[in-house]
Amino acid sequence: MLKEGRPGLTDTQKAEMWQRWKAGQSTDEICHALGRKWSSVLEQLSLSGGLQPRVRRRAARALTFAEREEVSRGLCAGRSLRCIARGLGRAPSTVSREVARHWGRYGYRANHADYEASVAALRPKPCRLQLNARLRRAVAGRLALEWSPEQISGWLKKHYPTDETMHVSHETIYKSLFIQARGVLKKELVKHLRTRRSIRRARAKGGREQLRGKISGAISIRERPAEAEDRAVPGHWEGDLLCGPHHSQIITLVERHSRFTTLIKVKDAKTETVVNALVRHARTLPRKLKRSLTWDRGKEMAGHKSFSVATDVKVYFCDPSSPWQRGTNENTNGLLRQYFPKGTDLSGYTQPQLDKVALRLNQRPRETLGFETPADKLRQSVASIT
Repeated sequence: MLKEGRPGLTDTQKAEMWQRWKAGQSTDEICHALGRKWSSVLEQLSLSGGLQPRVRRRAARALTFAEREEVSRGLCAGRSLRCIARGLGRAPSTVSREVARHWGRYGYRANHADYEASVAALRPKPCRLQLNARLRRAVAGRLALEWSPEQISGWLKKHYPTDETMHVSHETIYKSLFIQARGVLKKELVKHLRTRRSIRRARAKGGREQLRGKISGAISIRERPAEAEDRAVPGHWEGDLLCGPHHSQIITLVERHSRFTTLIKVKDAKTETVVNALVRHARTLPRKLKRSLTWDRGKEMAGHKSFSVATDVKVYFCDPSSPWQRGTNENTNGLLRQYFPKGTDLSGYTQPQLDKVALRLNQRPRETLGFETPADKLRQSVASIT
């Protein structure tokens, strides 16, 4: 006796599911709203990699099933193709191609013709990655180096400007990873994406604000030189602590002009520890790269005055609860989560290991730099300063 399968989501439920998914709701929230099991919702999402399938619609210029029936009746009645086309209000060439495409005057059947046309219109068609092995190898190799699809797409256009067969959009790369039914890129490559997600997720709404302490003698970011704001010259840095469990953290510094990243190991977040580590690092930099440092309102920089005295570098502070004022550093911390996922104990990393991660990040091309690498950009900028 055959076992009856579980009923799937209705079309109405699928539409609501995708609407809630795009709004950033979790699978648990969607399941509760639809009154369905978690496995049913996840199955639908996984089939298309979290990307809502396009709703199939018949093209406005395509023949309808009713028109195909009229063609079939006209052929049976022995009417000419021009006569049939006139009755449909269509061009004779349209009817002629329709009949020739589907078994000719004596084999044409409306049902069969409509089915064949529906199959021919199925999407997606084979993508460029599927058809071009050389392009596929180039993309897979750089994904394995933790390059993002946007970086890969930009790099290909820059290095193959006249060879369009080596161009591919970042969206095609994402879809080829998320929709495994395409059979183009191996699923194992997903682990090299920054988020490591196997399906597309909408950006979550809102966010929690952190309570930050008051910093004595803090200089507002509004007083920072204009050359730092417009990234005109190198030497202006943004800094923060990237935190992990068990009170572990590392200092992250990003140079605004080139997006060059430096990681510094610290044993704790005490202001003496952080300031001393920053002083030691600043003394290794050439003078032209020591202009300013921008930080948030974290208490780890309560000793900023001693840092400025020791290095002659002014420290500017963002407004409370305004992380976007340190956008370069915030974005870099997000990129670093690819190497240090949330929940990672950062105390186990040595300074050489952190240097290796920073090197990997500095050798990745950035869209905002015209797909140059931060390392190359910084080198060129320093060389151009007399």
